Amino acid sequence: MPYLELLAPINTFLQCETPDAWVDEAIKPVNLSVILLDHLICELKAAQSAMFLIRKYAVDKESGVALLNWLQPFEKYIYRKEGDWRDLPSKNKLSKAILPKANTKYGQDLIDKMVLLIKEELHHFYQVLEMMDEFSVPYRNITSSRYAKGLLTHVKTHEPETLVDKLICGAYIEARSCERFAKLAPHVDKRLGDFYISLLRSEARHYQDYLSLAEQIAGKDISERIAYFGQVEAELITSSDIDFKFHSGMPSL
Repeated sequence: MPYLELLAPINTFLQCETPDAWVDEAIKPVNLSVILLDHLICELKAAQSAMFLIRKYAVDKESGVALLNWLQPFEKYIYRKEGDWRDLPSKNKLSKAILPKANTKYGQDLIDKMVLLIKEELHHFYQVLEMMDEFSVPYRNITSSRYAKGLLTHVKTHEPETLVDKLICGAYIEARSCERFAKLAPHVDKRLGDFYISLLRSEARHYQDYLSLAEQIAGKDISERIAYFGQVEAELITSSDIDFKFHSGMPSL
């Protein structure tokens, strides 16, 4: 498979593979809707998380407002069911250049990487909506899985460790997403499988961007902290989970 080389560093980074039992459950036709719906919400949350980081740590007030305005049509669609999803591609643009706030110790690299990530996640959000339309899956509200919260509860509460930990969590979330898309792709409808394969390159780069930012901002060796979150992440993936979602653990039968 041409994408195996792309997955090699991700499979090394993650401390466990997705269990076959999860894949078996995910490819059941009855679970197509929850997989697509959860994937949709995950794309929006990825964009929101990246936006929170740059608004909190890196950009001036005017840039922060522009970022919020960028995300607004996507949030309105999800939370208020306002607007036509077909119009969203025209909304995926910034109204101004995003500038760092005065005397910030976090550089332009954080802004540039997160702005690109947001743009790509919002594009993926629209692509998932296209898949939902193609497979006649209507949008409905669903609850969040335990996964992201399970990682973030271990984030330290003092800076810069808080930011470093959040970036490490972001790396694991993106890496796991990439790994699961690759796991699912051979077993689903070809249209959906091709879509999942098309996401691998950007998801792989997102994980690397989060990790390089964490290392850069920490300014020291963080391998122990990365390994710690790897253990937490692996436990979430391999332990029994009653709530089946895109990032859920072992299906509880």
